Amino acid sequence: MNIMIITASPNTDGLTAACGKAAKVGVEMGSALANMISLNTLNIPSCHACESGWGTCLKEHTCQVKDDFQDLHEKMSKADGYIIITPVYWGDMSESLKSFIDRLRRCEASNGDKNSLFGKPFICVAAPGGTGNGCISTLASFERFVDHVKGVKYDFIGITRRNKEYKLVTIKNAANSMVQSLTV
Repeated sequence: MNIMIITASPNTDGLTAACGKAAKVGVEMGSALANMISLNTLNIPSCHACESGWGTCLKEHTCQVKDDFQDLHEKMSKADGYIIITPVYWGDMSESLKSFIDRLRRCEASNGDKNSLFGKPFICVAAPGGTGNGCISTLASFERFVDHVKGVKYDFIGITRRNKEYKLVTIKNAANSMVQSLTV
């Protein structure tokens, strides 16, 4: 079993990275493969809204802009579940994650129940850091994305510096629980 863990922060030693490590431990506790992806190391710019607003994404369910998106999209189609972790900037997910999700949504949402994310579980984590501001709005953005691609909302978790100690345990346990649910 393959669980993809996507982190979307340029800080490799911050709260988002700690969440990714906790998720990896939980996935591996469940004897699954944790495929870690750091979006900020990839070249995935924002959607170009090709042609009349929809390029090949609408009918072919692929993006015609050639960059790191294609490889990550292919890897996602082979995963059994997803854990997506973002810092919160301006009350929303990071720019790197927003760019990726916008392009992914265009390719997958228009494919109905044939999309490669259909029925697969998602754990989404918003990490606003110290203030906690923007956590709920970021989780709402995640919810819309998972709805659009017809995924399964396994868990949505908010974490700040104040609740970090017990929420890292929550992330680890949620990841392990998701793996266990997939082996039944």
